[in-house]
Amino acid sequence: MPELIRVGMADYKVGKNPATLISYGLGSCIGVSLYDPQIKVGGLLHIMLPDSTQARSSDNPAKFADTGFPLMLADVLKLGASQSRLVAKIAGGAQMFAFANATDVMRVGSRNAEAVKKILKENRIRLIAEDTGGTYGRTVSIDLTNGVYKVKTIDKGEKEI
Repeated sequence: MPELIRVGMADYKVGKNPATLISYGLGSCIGVSLYDPQIKVGGLLHIMLPDSTQARSSDNPAKFADTGFPLMLADVLKLGASQSRLVAKIAGGAQMFAFANATDVMRVGSRNAEAVKKILKENRIRLIAEDTGGTYGRTVSIDLTNGVYKVKTIDKGEKEI
């Protein structure tokens, strides 16, 4: 029976085949997966905000894209992954609440998605699939035996990206 590793909000975990990493309840948050298909190791990061420098309290680095991603990447590389082989998939980044006269500050989901894409590009890691935006929450998982990234929603069912 493969191990199921739970990734909390503002958290990340890494693992290897045959584990599955899962994170529940992504709204405006983003679930970022990294996977090395050759040696079947990877990680899953559940970020809440794009940028630690704009936060009052940045005591949990996994809460932010700019500080959480480098930690997860380093741990995936410690498991033997090659940065050149890593592929990424992301999901989440919903606009969970409607605001009249919403400013960019209120668009946390889209800002999170943009921040993650920028960090992936800076690290030369290919983003091969995404399921972002919308107005609904998601639960995501990555199966480290094959890199399948599943996205589950209440109303829209389950899909693989």
